Amino acid sequence: MKNLIKYILIMLVFAGMIACDPIDENRLDFDYVNSDPATAEGLLLQGYTGLVSQYAFSEAATDDAINNQLSNGYKRIALGELSAQYNPAARWNNFEKVFYLNRFLEIINAGEIEWSRDVETNELFNKRMKGEALALRALHHFYVLQAHAGKGTSGNLLGIPYFLEFITSEGNFNIPRLSFEASVEEIMTDFDEALTLLPTDYSNNDADIDPWYSGYDPGKYKVVNGSAYDLRISGRIVKALKARLALFAASPSFLNGQKDYYQKAAENASDLLNTIGGVSGLAPGGVEFYTSDDDINTGEMLWRGSIGGNSSTYEQRMFPPSVNGKGEINPTHNLVMAFPMKNGFPATEANGFDAQNPYANRDPRLTKYIVVNGASIGGGTINTGNGGGIDRLDSIPQFSTTTGYYLKKLLRPDVRINSDGTTSGKRHFNVYFRYTELFLILAESANEIGGPDYQVNGMSARNVIAAIRQRAGIAQPDNYLTSLSSKEEMRELIRNERRLELSFEGHRFWDLRRWGVSLNETAKGYFYNGNNYVELPTVETRNYQPFATYMPIPNDETLKFSELEQNNGW
Repeated sequence: MKNLIKYILIMLVFAGMIACDPIDENRLDFDYVNSDPATAEGLLLQGYTGLVSQYAFSEAATDDAINNQLSNGYKRIALGELSAQYNPAARWNNFEKVFYLNRFLEIINAGEIEWSRDVETNELFNKRMKGEALALRALHHFYVLQAHAGKGTSGNLLGIPYFLEFITSEGNFNIPRLSFEASVEEIMTDFDEALTLLPTDYSNNDADIDPWYSGYDPGKYKVVNGSAYDLRISGRIVKALKARLALFAASPSFLNGQKDYYQKAAENASDLLNTIGGVSGLAPGGVEFYTSDDDINTGEMLWRGSIGGNSSTYEQRMFPPSVNGKGEINPTHNLVMAFPMKNGFPATEANGFDAQNPYANRDPRLTKYIVVNGASIGGGTINTGNGGGIDRLDSIPQFSTTTGYYLKKLLRPDVRINSDGTTSGKRHFNVYFRYTELFLILAESANEIGGPDYQVNGMSARNVIAAIRQRAGIAQPDNYLTSLSSKEEMRELIRNERRLELSFEGHRFWDLRRWGVSLNETAKGYFYNGNNYVELPTVETRNYQPFATYMPIPNDETLKFSELEQNNGW
């Protein structure tokens, strides 16, 4: 970590060089950073880099997908290579962002930066940027906690070191991990302080000015907290992140319902959801939130990144070979069978599932998220069975899908990849938090507190899941949902709905771990052989160690720092 601090010192100089007009480079030291607003803000903006991307496709390390590239890191750890020396899912480097933010907080707390010559505007900038830094510091600590919390060699449930100040390269980094709960509370404390400083939303409307800002001039308030900043972290986003953190902490692999974290998750989620109308505020178009430019500012977006230029990067990776893609992510038959029948009942023969007509009368989300045999994408019809496609390019025997399926979710259906390598790219954007996830957090936490019909601010697991399934196209009345009476039955349905609704957005890899369920479900496929559909029972075997519920601390860190206890087994 000392090398990391030396790197930050170099980047402080570099930030000054790119943030300002050309000046005497001898001035680009800490003193200069302390006085130049653009350079200081560069430290804060470093906190917006490294946010977890929904395009990581970590599902290839779960029962939901296989990556057909042998070098893919998630494929390699699924096959047994996960170790303290090799872990592409590690997030220890997020501490880099924490140190940038701590340096920024030192500067802003010293009051040496003049953001504006107007005293009131300057004070507003100080408040808002300090709130951003605290919230981002909490978020990056959460990322590390999610990836590295676990039972240590001592048998105790441990969290992570929590860094509240900038440490120079000569400082002491040999800091022990806090307990898991202490780590959670440190993150919560930062989030809570951020909430006292941040606007709920960035807006140019007088009605959106938060009460605690009422003493300021509205015009100056809008200069600092106007809609120009609406992609930055806000009070609304912080409340959602608190709900996500509390649900994670309460989960079976961690505090397992102890304390009141399920209650905190439910309350934070419900408070925020009631600002959009509760269950009635579920965005009608939230099932497909990525298919056109019009989706960018829909009611499904709680926090998203900036809009990129026209590109086809993901489509080139994921489209099937016959439409000039590499077919990289292959959803499993395990996931396909998790989609219920259209009447809401599980896909079993007793409920009308036909193994030789497997995609008929199914949950409409199935063919919106997954390319099945005979479906269309990228301007072509995709035949993954025997004799299909262009010279069988899309079928299992070729170097394409291993499961009989291709990915459709998150891809722009209007992208075209031409044989000569040219493309008609489209705009993409990274979604950091969707309202659907917040509804699912409420459903899971409310059910764990009191069962299917337990009310939290007017909402229950049953009516939230009812709204999500109705939006998805499940036939009404939803008799399967109505039939569930126990917490255990509803728990399984909520987990399945989370699996479907949040598929390929980077959640499954962590959900399996926090729930403490098996990581080693064998990945299955389904293939049309020219006459019949045939199940491929073992396409890829998962090979996680029994202790892989808790991921390792990087080996080089535990070697350097004697106080840093490793998780058990690694």
